[in-house]
Parts: sequence; structure tokens; C-alpha cells
Amino acid sequence: MKFKMEIYDSLNTPAAPLVRLWILRILVVLGKYKKLIDPHGQTTDEYDALAHAIGIAHWNESAKRLTPRKALIELQRLLTQTAADPASHVTPSPLAQNVHQVASLLGLTDVERRILEFGVLLHSESTLKICSGILEGFGDWQAAPVLSVLLDLPEPEVRAALSTQAILAQSGLITLERDHTYELCNLLELMPGIGGRMLTEEADTLNLFRDAFAPAPVAELALTDYAHIQPDLDILLPYLKHALADAQSGVNIYLHGLPGTGKSQLTRTLARELQAELFNVSTENNEGDPIDGEKRLRALRAAQYVLKSSRALLVFDEAEDVFDDGFSFFGVKSTAQKRKGWINQMLESNSTPCLWLSNAIDGMDPAFMRRFDMVLEMPVPPRSQRERIIAKTCGDLVNAPAIAQLASCDDLAPAIIARAAKVVRAIREETPNQPAAIERLVSGTLVAQGHAPLRLADGLALPSFYHPDYINADANLTALAAGIAHAGCARLCLFGPPGTGKTAYGRWLAERLNKPLHSRRVSDLVSPYVGMTEKNLARAFREAETEQAVFLLDEVDSFLQDRRQARHGWEVTAVNEMLTQMEAFPGLFIASTNLMDGLDPAALRRFDLKVRFDFLRPEQALALLRHHAQALGLNITEPSVETRLRKLTTLTPGDFATVARQARFQPFAHVEALLDALAAECAAKEEGRHPAIGFM
Repeated sequence: MKFKMEIYDSLNTPAAPLVRLWILRILVVLGKYKKLIDPHGQTTDEYDALAHAIGIAHWNESAKRLTPRKALIELQRLLTQTAADPASHVTPSPLAQNVHQVASLLGLTDVERRILEFGVLLHSESTLKICSGILEGFGDWQAAPVLSVLLDLPEPEVRAALSTQAILAQSGLITLERDHTYELCNLLELMPGIGGRMLTEEADTLNLFRDAFAPAPVAELALTDYAHIQPDLDILLPYLKHALADAQSGVNIYLHGLPGTGKSQLTRTLARELQAELFNVSTENNEGDPIDGEKRLRALRAAQYVLKSSRALLVFDEAEDVFDDGFSFFGVKSTAQKRKGWINQMLESNSTPCLWLSNAIDGMDPAFMRRFDMVLEMPVPPRSQRERIIAKTCGDLVNAPAIAQLASCDDLAPAIIARAAKVVRAIREETPNQPAAIERLVSGTLVAQGHAPLRLADGLALPSFYHPDYINADANLTALAAGIAHAGCARLCLFGPPGTGKTAYGRWLAERLNKPLHSRRVSDLVSPYVGMTEKNLARAFREAETEQAVFLLDEVDSFLQDRRQARHGWEVTAVNEMLTQMEAFPGLFIASTNLMDGLDPAALRRFDLKVRFDFLRPEQALALLRHHAQALGLNITEPSVETRLRKLTTLTPGDFATVARQARFQPFAHVEALLDALAAECAAKEEGRHPAIGFM
């Protein structure tokens, strides 16, 4: 029987001879030629391109067709001819050079090196990938015998190289998917990004892995910028130094905190102090697409092997990708929980110290958390630290008063101000009012994060003539301040009608004691989510303790309602948390409330002193009137002014502050107009206390 066979060479890459040999072994030795040739001796339409690629065109329809048996004989002849060609056994460069470098770095055997070469070409050569589709329904148990045939290697050695304990799997270079059936190219999964790198010339071996991990940027901050966590650094820094010096395994540190609090910058600062290289496990591939948690774990695994002999630290940012990407409420496990055994083993045996960063730890399995050597929370820096960071970051854009006011925002993380400064500095020539631009940018970010907007003009600042003598309290407030300064700590409950100066006294007391003030309102702490209110309370007390600040909590009655009247379980737990935190707080805690009735009896017992703030006494009201009249340029000449003022028995310092604000847009022509405004404020309070009776 005569026939014509048209020869095509559609494989025009440097790897063509080697790829053609592997394809022919699949067709002939593995007996998959029937997928290529139908019972009538013709190539099938599905694999027509593959037939052309290996040198077989459609059979000449005018001649007598081949039988499948004779077609197999021709394929065997082509395989013998191809195998005899020395070029079919040579790995092309630069793949050969890069594989050699990786093999030297990781200690790969010759069998592992050959499998790695095959894996790279399997995912990069389109013809070989098409041919792998012939091996459909392919399971991991078949991988060793198939690769043994394709690569002409002993099957036991191939099986050992593909085991989960071998370097290929442990390093994440090649992962053998198990428990499912796949096409060959899906069964042998290559570490993300490395395939393309292996086919290009690289002078530095580490660059081959830059899609998995890459050098971190240089540090911009110093250890002095983290003085607010100095007790933690006093443990962390020597521990990492010891771990690097002794090549200690299983070193893992977990850093968590709100976005922008300086976690990434801290890792860079630590690396600089320790004179260690710092590498980030990648969060996105070379195309900018995010990498899922499972692939990032493989990248981490590769980094551990590559860097095991280096003086290096690894950073796994966005650790939520692994530990908190499930939905426990619906029974969906996170990536880490699905691989719990592997994660636990890795945390106990990783060769390179790893710093794990996340914004929150609420959804993390406690079984993982206990395996970290140290868990460190990164709070927003205290006010003193914020002032230094802001001055360093944007001191050329805002003046000293603006820096102080920016630093007064307790929610202002360093990254927020750094980002705003970057934008304004880029457009400073077109932006004459740079402080206002900073304020607008920072406020936008704060609001997006759920915080209050920034206000450079502090409407709550104390007036220049403020003094406790203008407050009608049942305690000597000046003497009280001196006593607290001597004792160092106290728990005060300030109660009384609105506007009587409770919050203002807390601000004055903080200034008098030369301590920062942490002022919180109910809206800052209450959350609609179960358990979050308690966590917010604990964090607020902890932050005040860290900065040695005066902690002022307004409207404390919202947290300390009598538990006997509670209708929901969360109301009881919030009160319990509040009482616990109050009792443990070592500094000055000031609670203010307009409603003393209904407070939990246990809460009242925990306050060292309860001070009542009441309406102004006549002489206090007159003194305040004189100060405000002078500030507004008004003269008090008529004796009737004092007589009329005495009739306003419900005046408070807050009323004077209110009418002073009115004067900004509605100036008072004389003192009588000022008195009219104060009388209106008192009347409004009386009306509110005695609502009208009748039908609506």
C-alpha cells in the first residue's frame, strides 16, 4: 500500500524537537494514537492541528487509506526517527540555564530538574498543552508512570520526586493536584508566574521568583516613630535578632491593626535595624490581578526554600486572604482551615522568619493564633507620636498650629496623612491653601473608614477665659485637680444638666495634668454587630492606657444602664465590659452623664467620686457675662442688667457659648440683646422640661 504523508513543521520554537518527542511518546508508547486517528485511518478534526504539528497531514483521500494498524507503524517510525535526533534530548536555553540555577539553589535532583523543565514547557508550549488534552480524566496516581514514559526516567524516582515531601512540592514549584481527575496540564500546576520567567534570561536567580515574592521597599520611618509600642519592640527586636543568628525555625510574628497604622513600615524598619533582607510575598501577579490565598501559600512555601540560607525576613501581608476568607456563619472554611495540618506544620517549621500582617483578627481560628510566637497589635500612634510623624511627613505644607490640630484626631493613621501630603505636594504650585487641601483629603479618607471628618478649627476648644470657678459643682474642682495630679489615677462621674461644663472640665483637667485627652462619645463605640461594642470599649480603654491619656466618655448612661432593666443579652454584656474596663484602667477615667437616674448600682460603686454640676450661681453668671460682653465689645453700665441676670436661674456655661456663636452671624447691638438671647436659651430649656398638655 502506498500513501503520501505531508510533513509540516508547525513547531518553530527552540523546544520543538523535545516537545515533538514527548508528543510522539504520548501517542505511541502510551497508546493514545487512537485519539488522533479515526478507525478509517484519517486524522480526527479535533486534533488536526496536532497532527500537522508532529509532521502528519491528512491522509491523501485519492489513495488507499491506511488502516489504524499501519498508521501506528508510521507513527512508531516517526518516533524512532525523532528519538535518534540529538536535538530532541536537549533542553533549550535559557530554560536550561535557569533550571540549573534553581536546582543549585534548592538542591534539586536530576529527576526533579527534568520534571521542572517538563512542567515549564507543558504550560508554555501550546502544541504540548493541546496534546495533554488527550490524557483527559487523568489522576495523580497516574502521574508517575506517565512522566516516567515521557521523560524516559525510572518510575520509582519520578514517584519520589512528585511526593508531597519532595522539594518540588514543598517549595511550591510544582503542585500535583490530588483527589480529582484533570488534563495533564492542570494536574501539574506550576507556581504562579515562574513559567514565563524561566524562559527568559535572568542574571539574578531570585528574579525568577519575583511574581511569588519580591524585595520590600526601603524603610521610611525609624524605631523612634514606634515609641508607643516600645515594650513590644523590646521583646520583638531581640527575638528576631536571636532567630536570625541561630537560623531558628518556626518563627512567626502576627501584626494586626487598623489600615494605615504603620505595620508594613514597621517590618521595613525592623529589617533595617537587623541588617536583614526583607521580602514581600506577592498579592498580585505580573498582570496586576489578585492572587488567591492558596496560590499565595505556595508562593510563601517557595520563598521559604529559596531564602532558607539567607539572612532574610518574609512579610505575608493581607493575611486575611488565608485565615479569614471563609464564611464561618455558613459553614464555609477559610483557605487555612482547609489546609489546617499543613498550616500548623509550616508555622512550626518554616526556615525563614515570617511577619504576618492583617487589619483584623476577629475571624481567625484560635488554633492558628496560638502557634504564633508573638501577636502584636498596631494601634494608631498616640498624639505625641502623631505630631512628630505629621511634622516629618508634611511639615513643609502646614504650620505648627495645624500640625497640632491634625494630631488631635485620634483616628488619623500615619498612612492617611502621608497619602494626603503626597497629593498636595504634587500640586502645591496650584494650591495656595495647602492646609485646607490636606484637611479635605484626610477627611475624605476618614469618612470612608467610618470616622468623623477632620476639623482643623477645633470648635470644642476651651475659651481663653475658661476657669473652674465658672462651674457650679459640689466639689472644689481646682483642689480636685491637684489631688488627682498627686494620686495619678481616679474614676470620676460628672453628672448634671446639659451645658453645665462637664466635658469642658475634662478637657481643662487633661491640660492641667499635661496629659493627652481621649474623648469618646457613644456613637464612636456602639456597634450594631454582636460583640463589637464590647471590643470597641476595650480598645478605647487600651489606647488611653497606652498613651497615658485622660479618658473622657460622654453620655456614659448609655453604657451603664441598670442591668435589671435590660431586655437584651447584649445590653448586659456591654455593661459588664464597661465595669471590667473601668476597674482595670490605671489612669484617669472621667464619665459624664445628664441622667444619673437609672445607672447600674454596681457602676456607681466603682466611681471614686461623683460630682454634681449644676446651673450657674448668680455671681458666676455675672462674671461670665462680663467676659463675654468685653469680648463682644459691649458695655455693662445699667444696674438692671445684674437684676435681670439673677432671674435666669437655669443659665449654664453652655448657654454663654451658644450666644457667643450666635454673635458671629447676628451681632448684638447692646448688652440687653445679649441678655435676651440668654433668656431665650433658658426659656427653651424650661419648655423642654414642661411639655404642653393637649391633643395634637
